[in-house]
Amino acid sequence: MNFKNQNVLITGGASGIGRIMGELALCKGASTLIIWDINEKSIEATKTQLGVLGRVEGYVVDVANVEAVESNYAKIKEDCGRVDILIQCAGVVLSNNTFEHNTISEIDRTMKINAIAPMYVAHAILPDMIERNHGHVCNIASAAGMLSNPKMSIYAASKWAVLGWSDSVRIELFRAGSKVRFTTVAPYYINTGMFDGVTSKIFPILDPVRTSRKIIRAIERDKDFRGIPFGFHFIRFWQAVLPVRIFDWFFGDVFGIYHAMDHFVGRKK
Repeated sequence: MNFKNQNVLITGGASGIGRIMGELALCKGASTLIIWDINEKSIEATKTQLGVLGRVEGYVVDVANVEAVESNYAKIKEDCGRVDILIQCAGVVLSNNTFEHNTISEIDRTMKINAIAPMYVAHAILPDMIERNHGHVCNIASAAGMLSNPKMSIYAASKWAVLGWSDSVRIELFRAGSKVRFTTVAPYYINTGMFDGVTSKIFPILDPVRTSRKIIRAIERDKDFRGIPFGFHFIRFWQAVLPVRIFDWFFGDVFGIYHAMDHFVGRKK
């Protein structure tokens, strides 16, 4: 999918990799960058920063609210026209508690924002893409959707949900002969502040700019799936061939992945 002359909507686009990908989209000739975020100050700051590169429109939208999603998409069509490329990277991780210590509020908020909201947004926008037989949806899941991890069970559940849903829709579109494409991305921890305090023995914490470039490149190349780093493409293989206890020991203890969240503090308010 070529970004030139396309309307690009990014959820969570006022910070982190959302903002970086917005900048990349404009540099590649996007006609309009549309930002959905819940932080009005960050939206305005991003519009000021990126407005020198092209047209930027921002909307305060709670993507976990289906009425807000539908009404704001209707407004976008009036203001900017239909969306050609949708990148969904709004997400939250709320604690490093073990499951019995998670609150009902944490369960509800994590699942709504990370798993249900991408469905709400795509459900509103996808019919127009299908009607025009043109469009691309990129859903940012997580390596946590491929590899279970203690002290982030709800987050992992939400990302497993995104992986399954996103790839299922990809298959539906392919079998229908549609030219609308879905790309599912599963990155490791990214150094944006969202996972401050996370430690990683073997795999490096990902650089946000390099990661954003890889995601944009995956969209341009119509990739069905992109694990970052590339080694995460092979997780399913090792899960299939290794006994569970050996897999847990090797990836959990030797690689240290099961201890990554031990000192998590998250993004400062």
